[in-house]
Amino acid sequence: MAKLRPSLETPTLDKDLDKVSLAEEATQFIMRGLAAPGLAALFLIVSMAIAASYFTGASGLATVIAAAAFAGYLAMNIGANDVTNNVGAAVGARAMTMATALAIAAVFEIAGALIAGRKVALTIEAGVVDGSRLVSPDALVWLMMAVLISSAAWINIATYARAPVSTTHSVVGGIVGASLAAAGPDAVKWWTIAGITASWSISPLIGGILAACILAFLNEFVVYRSDKIAAARLWMPVALGVTAGAFTAYVLVFALVRVAIISLPTSLLAGALVGGTCYVLSKPWIRRHSEGLENRNQSLRKLFRLPLIAAAALLSFAHGANDVSNAIGPLSAIVAAEDGMISSQKSEAPYWVLLIGAFGISLGLLLYGPRLIRVVGQEITRLNPMRAFCVALATAATVLFASALGLPISSTHTAVGAVFGVGFFREWYTRHSKRRLEHVRRKSGHSDPTQAVETNFAEIRRRRLVRRSYLLTIVGAWVITVPASALLSALVYLVLSGLVL
Repeated sequence: MAKLRPSLETPTLDKDLDKVSLAEEATQFIMRGLAAPGLAALFLIVSMAIAASYFTGASGLATVIAAAAFAGYLAMNIGANDVTNNVGAAVGARAMTMATALAIAAVFEIAGALIAGRKVALTIEAGVVDGSRLVSPDALVWLMMAVLISSAAWINIATYARAPVSTTHSVVGGIVGASLAAAGPDAVKWWTIAGITASWSISPLIGGILAACILAFLNEFVVYRSDKIAAARLWMPVALGVTAGAFTAYVLVFALVRVAIISLPTSLLAGALVGGTCYVLSKPWIRRHSEGLENRNQSLRKLFRLPLIAAAALLSFAHGANDVSNAIGPLSAIVAAEDGMISSQKSEAPYWVLLIGAFGISLGLLLYGPRLIRVVGQEITRLNPMRAFCVALATAATVLFASALGLPISSTHTAVGAVFGVGFFREWYTRHSKRRLEHVRRKSGHSDPTQAVETNFAEIRRRRLVRRSYLLTIVGAWVITVPASALLSALVYLVLSGLVL
């Protein structure tokens, strides 16, 4: 007869282990909430260490170190708020996961900022305020310090309120407010301000119209065709070629300006060659991945994921190149002033300053970006990969075109305008497109397509189309951004100047 094996269970020990496990789970839950602030604080310490290591001025080291911390804080807030421009549509369309979107955005934001961020930073550093009008370089130092503090605080508030504001306008508004407080209206370059004000209405309109046009083209030539897969095989390579060509032209015109001056016609020709090559190479890939797919919209969503990812990467690169200036422009002006110089349009931002801005933006979008990604990508209007591709491509094209013309533009305004453009176009197209009416009639078998569409439209209106409440919230945030940031910056400058000047 086999002997019974002794039991290894110890009730008292098991209870103690359960208590330890519960304590560990509680600690992990609490520490998870502290991870993001802890990493942010570590980045600010590293930013101050970088400033202390690379600043070579005879005096003003403590001021530059403090400015580096505030610039890093501002960069993280810009990343948290502006990441929605780049990948919000792709995440909302479920073309990529949140983690994948954040990784792509972080990599291309850093690349854009480091490769092509210097030129745009000059507008923020010396294009808005006339340093010669100030009483001394010290006044410029504390003016820009006030801009860093006030802009970071305003963008932080906007991000917490889930309002995608223009970080460019926040910083420019801060410079205007502090300049008025420091030296009056003569210190502000009002023509630059006029151009930025014009971009408030121009950029979202262009982005919205272009996104609607791209969606109209896809609806007419792909979505509502009898053979959707054949139509996708025809036009998908075109979409990839256009995206690749636009990215190539952008890099040659803006990103390589410090390496070689490449003319616009040459850049466009190179972009056309790269786009044509991409078109030829993508055709067999698309045909292979479209084999066996059913002739329905769900299949099209699968095929449009790759062009959407490419467009999001292009937009992230462009955003990093343009919006890093908002964080490093004031810091660069402070560094120049502490070295005894007044920044001009020919100044150069130090590379270590560029590093703080580039990595600050990427860290901010990784730690805090998901909050606003859901607003732009999911809550304004319902997006699928095709609509998201329209948003990303329209935003990228608008930003690139405006940059080539030298027009100051807000990527936030453009991206949100493109999202609303897609949503409003869908509302119009649902009710007025003859091709869609015929498609609904064939699919539903209803003898009266108008009646069938009305029933369907009521459900679409309830669940899928534009949420007007978000439109009012976002437009309200845009309207008050410059005056609010200007007033806050003026108050901060008056406090700082009263303490140190």
